[in-house]
Amino acid sequence: MVRANLPSAAKLELRARRAQALADPTRLSLAAALAVTDELCGCDLAWILGRAQNLVSHHLRTLREAGLVESRREGKMVMHSLTPEGRSLVAAVLPAEVSA
Repeated sequence: MVRANLPSAAKLELRARRAQALADPTRLSLAAALAVTDELCGCDLAWILGRAQNLVSHHLRTLREAGLVESRREGKMVMHSLTPEGRSLVAAVLPAEVSA
């Protein structure tokens, strides 16, 4: 019965990849910042975290590839926000800190 109720290997791989994306402190900080607002641009995220913008962009790309962050272009700026899956996972990892 337990074996029959396990998620498929593909679903487990996806969930493991998403969880692994938050295993880095910088990426977790980015996700936590995005969790308290609707969206932020990369330059604002770099300022909030006190990190270089190219480092922030690199980590945002990893979060986007894992399906936790989505991005949209607004003129010259790229705005980033958590996906519903990203918001749920951040709330599970940081339940007391995330109030959004």
